[in-house]
Amino acid sequence: MKAVFLDFDSLDQDDLDFSQLTAAFDDWVTYPTTTAEQVAERIQDAEVVISNKVLLNAEVLKQNPQLKLILISATGTNNVDLVQAKAQGIVVCNCQAYGTSAVAQHTLMLMLALSTSVLRYDQAVKQGQWNQSSQFCLLDFPIVELAGKTLGIIGYGTLGQAVAKLAEAFGMRVKIGALPNRPQQSDRVAFQDLVGQVDYLSLHCPLTEETRDLIDADILNAMKPTAFLINCARGGIVNEQALVDALKQGKIAGAATDVLTVEPPKQGNVLLDALNNDEIQNLIITPHSAWGSVDARQRIVNQMLENVEAYLKGTPIRQVN
Repeated sequence: MKAVFLDFDSLDQDDLDFSQLTAAFDDWVTYPTTTAEQVAERIQDAEVVISNKVLLNAEVLKQNPQLKLILISATGTNNVDLVQAKAQGIVVCNCQAYGTSAVAQHTLMLMLALSTSVLRYDQAVKQGQWNQSSQFCLLDFPIVELAGKTLGIIGYGTLGQAVAKLAEAFGMRVKIGALPNRPQQSDRVAFQDLVGQVDYLSLHCPLTEETRDLIDADILNAMKPTAFLINCARGGIVNEQALVDALKQGKIAGAATDVLTVEPPKQGNVLLDALNNDEIQNLIITPHSAWGSVDARQRIVNQMLENVEAYLKGTPIRQVN
């Protein structure tokens, strides 16, 4: 059985153990990256295809009737035509909950970095401002304690719950928000009410038509001017121009995001432009790296092995089609 991994470099940095996974196949082929034009040729004699983000559309699947199994080395399934795969009898399996600890810790790291102005203090020290200080310390930038503050969470699945647990360890009060137009649950606060109550708003919901531009100018205006926004979910949930405007106008105290609407931002991005032009000082951007701990990436490899073994036994797990 031949397996082809189309975008190997999206997962491995020469720091993972693939020995058991590769041993499951008679033939194992990896490509660092694969363009849309290269897909059909590269998988033409493979029974198993592994893809993180490379598109496997209906046309490509129809051209490859020999395919039996598609392994998605991530959770999102939008890169595979699941309807066509099912029609051809191709089993599609993804990986799940592998990055919960990594993303939760990254979320808290961003909250702490915003609250302590740590990046601004680091820059000040590197620029020699401490050396020139008339006092023993620098207190040029605001420092806020998490203890006693209120964290609002949108998206209370496994990840949202992990963030809540860490936040509570810091002495924070946690409120769970309901998405707009959803039936009200007793343990949820209506979204419009929540945003004006919290000191920190953290996003952990999927990007859907319902959540696209969920955080827009109206919502940012409704937040406290001392509040912080954290997005470790998907870029499209936040209207980026509205966020730039809100930060420039002091509508909120700061924001941090691990995601942008288009990744990588090869054509630029309004948030990056504002940051690079020193138009705003209270924004932190990380390059969709929250999930990428060695531990989390190894869990993906391990889960793909489990998916292969279960498929070979005739009892697929984590099947999404």
